[in-house]
Amino acid sequence: MAIRSPIVSVLGHVDHGKSSILDSIRGSNIVKGEAGAITQAIGASIMPLSEIQARCGKLIDQLKMKITIPGILFIDTPGHAAFTSLRKRGGNLADIAIVVIDINEGFRPQTIEAIEILKSYKTPFIIVANKIDLISGFRKTDPLFINCFQKQTPAVQQVIENKIYEIVGVMYEKFQIPAERYDRVENYTKQVAIVPCSAKEYIGLNELLMVLTGLSQKFLEQNLNMNVEGPAKGIILEVKEDKGLGRSVDVILYDGTLKTGETVLVGTLDVPIEAKVRGLFMPEPLSDMRDKKSKFRAVKEVVAATGVKISSPDFTEAVVAGMPIYGIEGQDEEALKKQIKEQIDEVVINTDKDGIIIKADTLGSLEAMIKLFRENEIPIRKATIGNITKKDISDAETNIETDPLDCVIVGFNVKSEPSTDKVKIIVRDVIYSLFDDIKAWREEKRLQLEAKELEGLTRPAKIEILKSCIFRQSGPCIAGIEVLEGVVKNGAALMDKHGAKLDEIKSMQHENKNINVVERGRQVAASFPNIVAARHLKEGEIYYTDLTEDEFKQLKELSKHLTKAEVEVLKDIVKIKRKHNPLWGV
Repeated sequence: MAIRSPIVSVLGHVDHGKSSILDSIRGSNIVKGEAGAITQAIGASIMPLSEIQARCGKLIDQLKMKITIPGILFIDTPGHAAFTSLRKRGGNLADIAIVVIDINEGFRPQTIEAIEILKSYKTPFIIVANKIDLISGFRKTDPLFINCFQKQTPAVQQVIENKIYEIVGVMYEKFQIPAERYDRVENYTKQVAIVPCSAKEYIGLNELLMVLTGLSQKFLEQNLNMNVEGPAKGIILEVKEDKGLGRSVDVILYDGTLKTGETVLVGTLDVPIEAKVRGLFMPEPLSDMRDKKSKFRAVKEVVAATGVKISSPDFTEAVVAGMPIYGIEGQDEEALKKQIKEQIDEVVINTDKDGIIIKADTLGSLEAMIKLFRENEIPIRKATIGNITKKDISDAETNIETDPLDCVIVGFNVKSEPSTDKVKIIVRDVIYSLFDDIKAWREEKRLQLEAKELEGLTRPAKIEILKSCIFRQSGPCIAGIEVLEGVVKNGAALMDKHGAKLDEIKSMQHENKNINVVERGRQVAASFPNIVAARHLKEGEIYYTDLTEDEFKQLKELSKHLTKAEVEVLKDIVKIKRKHNPLWGV
């Protein structure tokens, strides 16, 4: 057994400096031409302990602890999408995370998403308050933040303190997580450390490395034990088509050793597939992995923790990002296949009884979505990886019969077929934005459905028989009416202010045109087939719609769709009814 390097993921909102922080950590020696101090790996940068000590040895000495971790592995593809892809059985692949916040902008949607995910998986993290150099009046005086801070004017110091405490306040109010500037943290197990930085001016980076090293050593050491000689365990970061290599996968290896010629098992949405490793490739020293012109060198074996490109003729289109990849040498192959399939089946949902449909680009993203939606009691019928297809839309349409609120498909980082009148499709690149959008859509849809139910009911209404507007005495009686409050429909039964039944309105006309619905303030001619004017119906009298008890109970349930005036009329109708029957509508 040996201790591996802790795996560090860098997260945060777009343009807050995720890439700049990594570039500055990784690149300070490169710009000086000191090749090889930081090893490049596929999708990762490996900083050995010797380099950490060279940069911040005096700071690490202040920790007063023996450092045994071999270094730090930074995941080089920062962003919430990559982070949610990097999942392993039992937890998040990253041992610790850095959340980058622009100190001048504060929390943004992807910042919030990153912290919610970290919190849900109990992954420890550090906040980097980046871009302190953009604070008005700030002067670069020292690469250490503390020294630099002390040499600022009192006004600049106060601005920095205020902005840090804004972060502290949001952390507690929104996430119930105590936070503090790193040098004032009393207990790293209970408080999140905030390290003010400037990636551009290389300020605070050594303190960041010091805090990462100390946290990893003190609180993560037992989680970093690995079997160097054991079979490889990794997660696919990206699937690529490489010229000369064909289909290859970029993998973060977090345990064991992998050699060329070995056979690996790769997870798919169906059954795990076997693939023989044709080649292992690492970037040349100092090459930037995001540069498509990067050159690679073949290696015979790789040891965790690292990133590596693996080529194999056996990789099929079923191999996607976020899937587990395990070496099988010396293991029970069938048991391993079962373990991998269970790991994927824990996430993918194909046949739940009811609920919405979820699609995501990777297994990790899918898991994060499922966890969020279930925590908020949104039912899920189907959750799987890939673009939204016509089959998905057809499946969603079947929810119309059971629950129209489930006629929706939500997708994270995927493409989609066009939506239909029956199915709502919501695609976003922030998981928590998806959640907010589906909540808003379901609420809007629910109100629409309730309003439609209201259409089939007699509405509470109050009308007046207009004076000198009796146009026919009987057979049928035709009189002018004005709707004082509410809505009156053809077929509505009326009663007087004492509860005596009058008649149903057979039809209504306005300017010789038949109309079915009359709203408040309008005057129309109404036809009453079973009454005689003057005997049953009197000019200037007030009448109400005559509701049944069932209609009243339904209207009470849907009262949010009634106007305030309609609610008052409904109360008047209840008072009239209960004069004859005290338990009416109870």
